[in-house]
Amino acid sequence: MSATRQRLLSIFGGSVGNLIEWYDFYVYSAFSLYFAQAFFPDADPLVQQLNTAGVFALGFLIRPVGGWLMGLYADLKGRRSALTVSVTLMCLGSLVIAVCPTYARIGVAAPIVLMLARLLQGLSLGGEYGTSATYLSEVATSRHRGFYSSFQYVTLILGQLLATLTLLVLQRLLLTGPQLEAWGWRIPFGIGAALAVFGFYMRRNMVETEAFTREAATKARHHPMRELLRHPKEIAVVVGLTLGGTLAFYTYTVYMQKFLVNSVGLTRDEATLISAGSLFLYMLLQPVLGFVSDKVGRRPVLMGFGILGTLCTVPLLTALTRTKDAFTAFLLVLAALVILSGYTSINAVVKAELFPARIRALGVGLPYALTVSLFGGTAEYVGTRLKLAGHEAWFFWYVTACIFCSLLVYTVMPDTRRHSRIDP
Repeated sequence: MSATRQRLLSIFGGSVGNLIEWYDFYVYSAFSLYFAQAFFPDADPLVQQLNTAGVFALGFLIRPVGGWLMGLYADLKGRRSALTVSVTLMCLGSLVIAVCPTYARIGVAAPIVLMLARLLQGLSLGGEYGTSATYLSEVATSRHRGFYSSFQYVTLILGQLLATLTLLVLQRLLLTGPQLEAWGWRIPFGIGAALAVFGFYMRRNMVETEAFTREAATKARHHPMRELLRHPKEIAVVVGLTLGGTLAFYTYTVYMQKFLVNSVGLTRDEATLISAGSLFLYMLLQPVLGFVSDKVGRRPVLMGFGILGTLCTVPLLTALTRTKDAFTAFLLVLAALVILSGYTSINAVVKAELFPARIRALGVGLPYALTVSLFGGTAEYVGTRLKLAGHEAWFFWYVTACIFCSLLVYTVMPDTRRHSRIDP
């Protein structure tokens, strides 16, 4: 088998597993409008959404533990092995949610089981990002690393899109609203568990990266956490680079469907169609901007996101709250996602290029997971809480401020395309 074909197969295997993991994780958000009452019976639908958003955020709070454990494992035992473990954990979490009894059946134990399943999924996803980013960056060639590594977000977005399309098919073709609320919401979690089994077998057949193999061949003993702490500048860059991007990403993807229903006033079906259409076009942009970064550098692409995100976030979100037209809402959401592509298309490869091979998965995964837990995972909860308090516009300025902080980092950081630590 040629080296090029082997590389493409490895990228495909890593990407398919990544797609399945993110489908499993996003199904929770896509179907929360339907199963909220099953676990949190309350007369106010907004309070139900607040509770489910809190459990969603809890899945993010455990992600730093996953980033730490899986990063250590990937740097000591191999990228392929760590990716296989992470997809197994995701399978278990989805299966538990699919069969979990409701509050009416087992009382308060129901939301507790839901919480434990989300913690398991969060542990999995915490390790998935850093290890997947490391794997895809290491198997790609230096000339096309931005392009190939952008497929991490192609599959991430595709996983979210498939979750949304699953909802759309069930809404429009197979089940009624009452059926979805009664039992239909379990179907996508069952599908996710089955897909994760497929992902497990795909990842078992992937090759290990040359970068890890070279490092393992030296047989030099090292302590990854101790060595990671010798790179405080790189850790700070990962945190600063991630801060605004992750908050914007979860605002315009995960939270947006609820925002379109609760703040814009669209129907659930309209919100689902807008999410599906905008996410599909957003997905197609990722390799385009990844390719651009291979030509002009990583920093100009990041700067584009930082500048436009700082200037346009408040106007875009404000305009959304003032429109009642679904097509106008679609165009506004799509505009926001076009801006966001400057971050999502290349953020993984930038982080991987900052660290040496022996601590790369840990260096990418742990600070990223910490930042996502604090800002990305809480986006939906903060947005819903501020709306409940009557200060929704404060959330728009909060997102803007975080993007501006990241813009400051983009301004002073080195262009990692020219100073990559992946190439020997």
